[in-house]
Amino acid sequence: MAVKSVQEYIETHPSWEKELESLRTIMQNTELEECIKWGAPVYALDGKNVAGIAAFKNHCALWFFNGALLKENTVLLHNAQEGKTKALRQIRFVKGDKIEPEILQKYVVEAIQIQREGKEIKPVTAKRLVIPAELKAAFKEDNDLEKSFQQLTKGKKREYADYIAEAKRESTKQSRLEKIKPMIISGVGLNDKYKNC
Repeated sequence: MAVKSVQEYIETHPSWEKELESLRTIMQNTELEECIKWGAPVYALDGKNVAGIAAFKNHCALWFFNGALLKENTVLLHNAQEGKTKALRQIRFVKGDKIEPEILQKYVVEAIQIQREGKEIKPVTAKRLVIPAELKAAFKEDNDLEKSFQQLTKGKKREYADYIAEAKRESTKQSRLEKIKPMIISGVGLNDKYKNC
């Protein structure tokens, strides 16, 4: 079920309700427009995403779409996925952390200024998907496997192709292939279980 409002999003995360309300209040005291995108609260300037708030299993976060461009306020910023995420940065809060509006507002003000100046980190155009020989051979043996693979998103296809290709030894490639076959058939991504941590 997709949430339709920020209030509904907060209510669906009762363990982080207090923290999300505090973060929302900070964001509402700016000129940013509040909306829901990708199922979570996002704050935009002239239709361009600036920041968002989100709740996860072990933490909640205030995140910035072009957080990597922040220069003055950086101490609290974390890269959500080191080595993968280029622009996005987040400030994480675990249970017991104090949310200090006067500190967080400085980050938000700088992020708004960056957006106003039109600065952004352009996404790198995706490289061509190369399916390793081992996976191609598995497709020849199993039509359903290939059909399931073709229904995956580009990102999930790349995760699986890279997972096989990155193995050095043939035995590792084969054991990885056996591990991922049922996952591909199920339509899940290789790293899906880590995406809601």
